[in-house]
Amino acid sequence: MTASNKFIVQMIVSQCRSKGIRHVVFSPGSRNAPFAISFDPVGEFKTHVIHDERVAAFFAIGIAQMLNQPVALCCTSGSAVVNYYPAITEAFYRKVPLLVISADRPKELINKGHGQSIMQDAIFGNHVKESYSFEDLPKKKLIEKQFDKQCENGISSLFTEPKGPVHFNVHLNEPLYETTEDVSYERFKSIEKCEENLIIQDRIFAQFQNKRILILCGQNSNQSNLNQILSEFNKNTNVVVLNENTSQLNDSTFINCIDRTLNSISPEKEKEFAPDILITIGDAIVSKRIKAFFIKHQPELHIAVNHSDIGINIFNCLNEHYKADPTVFFKRINQNLIDRNTINFEAIWRSTDLIAKDRLPGFFALDKSKTDIHIFHHLNENLKPNDVLHMANSSVVRYMQLFDPIKSIEYHANRGTSGIDGSMSTAVGSAVASPEKNHLFVSGDISFIYDSNALWISPFPKNLKIIVIDNRGGGIFRIIDGPKSSPQLETFFEAEHETSPFQIAKAYGLCVRQISDKESHEEGINKFLNQNEDQILIIRTEQKENPLALQRFFKYLNDV
Repeated sequence: MTASNKFIVQMIVSQCRSKGIRHVVFSPGSRNAPFAISFDPVGEFKTHVIHDERVAAFFAIGIAQMLNQPVALCCTSGSAVVNYYPAITEAFYRKVPLLVISADRPKELINKGHGQSIMQDAIFGNHVKESYSFEDLPKKKLIEKQFDKQCENGISSLFTEPKGPVHFNVHLNEPLYETTEDVSYERFKSIEKCEENLIIQDRIFAQFQNKRILILCGQNSNQSNLNQILSEFNKNTNVVVLNENTSQLNDSTFINCIDRTLNSISPEKEKEFAPDILITIGDAIVSKRIKAFFIKHQPELHIAVNHSDIGINIFNCLNEHYKADPTVFFKRINQNLIDRNTINFEAIWRSTDLIAKDRLPGFFALDKSKTDIHIFHHLNENLKPNDVLHMANSSVVRYMQLFDPIKSIEYHANRGTSGIDGSMSTAVGSAVASPEKNHLFVSGDISFIYDSNALWISPFPKNLKIIVIDNRGGGIFRIIDGPKSSPQLETFFEAEHETSPFQIAKAYGLCVRQISDKESHEEGINKFLNQNEDQILIIRTEQKENPLALQRFFKYLNDV
């Protein structure tokens, strides 16, 4: 098999192959040519070429989140590697395993005035699990320096919890394009998943008896069988489960629309809804209201259960952190908990949630405005079973939380850092990784324009549709307190603009349509989702009417 004649490159490619990495995302360059020469001929690898490094890194996140597998990234030296940084931080906080391979100039040339040479070693700092610096040396010297063991350990760590990105910075000497024949790589091996050993102190079970218990499910909470095990625990009348659609959990007995329910709780009754024990699982929480609620009404005991090295002490009251799979945690609790409860904590939450949910049809029958809240209502009503829904930040993911998640739908969003960069690139990567599924990406105009180089990816996946809500600015800033009343709103926060998402999409050669003024949003969305020609739909909404419609929505649900 043909490969680069550089042993350090052969070693990294061999370890990637033996450990089970199958997808490699390249951005074109010269310094990383030895890796392209070596990865491309190997049959087990699927290689992708993405010109824009920022897009490429988010694209890799999309592949990894769909396949639940590590993905390798490879770029040339200089500013190229820095363009990976936004996605690296997202991957770090979402615990997405990425192997970042950055090619570099030889160490002796750094900071000597050579082009495309910056200080790349450990450039991602604390935002990667591990960082390694490798040199282009003969085989004997590489082994003497134990680079072979460092390479193996680094790639192996991609498969251990907490998962996350690992950085290999590889200093390569010229010439870069020389090859060798008959390179033999190890045969492909899969990684064995180790059974988790979770130690829960016995005293924890005694504290659960006759206490009001609330489980708050953050992003990527779902693990194997967790939905069933958590549903079983939720049968206890003193237990309430608050769930967000990004958790990938779904049960009719869960409170799935947190903000919608909290909106219906009067301030004087809030204490009745506050738990004695709070258990948080998974990662990021979208709802600002629930964060404010628990900061105001702190529980007696807060337990965090996730694979993070930190407990995510978001409410400033964390007592215990179990670094573990929530499935193991709740399975142990179900086995040990004796039901002696006299509290029906679930009833007050459930009745409040159902009242708010029952009022939804009435609002949309009365309010006929062409606003964002109506788009998300129509969208939620017309999602197809087994679709994969990708939500951009920031207003999109919040609007979708107002409607009950559909059990067969996968919900994804970049909530690790909650930035607007890379949402569309991630969706494209997911669609490429799972061509058998239909994917839908919903975005505001700012996120769409900011990440428009994602449309440059070729071939663009036919199984991905995109809806752009064009309200000519960052609509979130008209919703949240503070910026909406600032005189700097339109210029500095909302960033009002006249750029056309329609023209940008057309420039990339994609089939795009806009909903006309005479066409209803519902009609336009239905037509778009049920035909195959158009891939992008642009919907204009009333910039200043959007926040007013949202206010009317919450007021109507609360007027019981």
